[in-house]
Amino acid sequence: MKNLFIFAFFIFCLVAAQFTYAQTADEVVEKYINAIGGKEKMLAMKTLKMEGALNYNGFDIGIVSTASHGIGIRTDITVPSIGEGFQIATPTKGWEYMPFNGQAAIEEISEDKLKAAQSSLDLQSPLLNYKEKGHKVELLGKEKVGTADCFKLKLTNKNGKETTYFIDAETGYKVKSLSKADDGTEAETTYSDFKKTTDGYVFAYAMTNSRGTTVFSNIQVNIPVDEKIFKPE
Repeated sequence: MKNLFIFAFFIFCLVAAQFTYAQTADEVVEKYINAIGGKEKMLAMKTLKMEGALNYNGFDIGIVSTASHGIGIRTDITVPSIGEGFQIATPTKGWEYMPFNGQAAIEEISEDKLKAAQSSLDLQSPLLNYKEKGHKVELLGKEKVGTADCFKLKLTNKNGKETTYFIDAETGYKVKSLSKADDGTEAETTYSDFKKTTDGYVFAYAMTNSRGTTVFSNIQVNIPVDEKIFKPE
């Protein structure tokens, strides 16, 4: 009788484990989309402006990112006592002017840099309706990020660019991403300090990569954006 009880308990544990871990990629994507605002709200996102600062080599670098969904994204950078620069990406071209990197005039960015920047043109998340967009998503299992158990999602977009997202199994938030940098190395970004805006969107107000941590002080959704800013001056 005791052996029968042990066997039954073993079978129960196996079944419970199946229910616990048998997640699909689409279920993880749905959890993530719901966590950051929900499908309906994300589809309504048309513009996004994020203002913050990055402390790098002793400088507090001002960063303002302004984007219009599918149209363009412009990042303005201000280095105190040195100057101002910008990078622009559209679906077809991109430009940058970084005088603190030795640039004397506006230049077109490389194809690899353009592809990397273009991923930010999808404000509604490339994971939302990814099949209709021509992307592919694979669930690679689970992995810890710090103390958090995370689902590991690999997104291959229609242009072949691969990005791996780590989705917190409890909160549904994206806490880390891995992608290829311009030089072919793997670029890691971690996300923290999640807050909900007054209109119901959730953003990470802190992003950390190899350059340091950018802390955002103001994030605005669906404000008017003049598309002229996506053309080089």
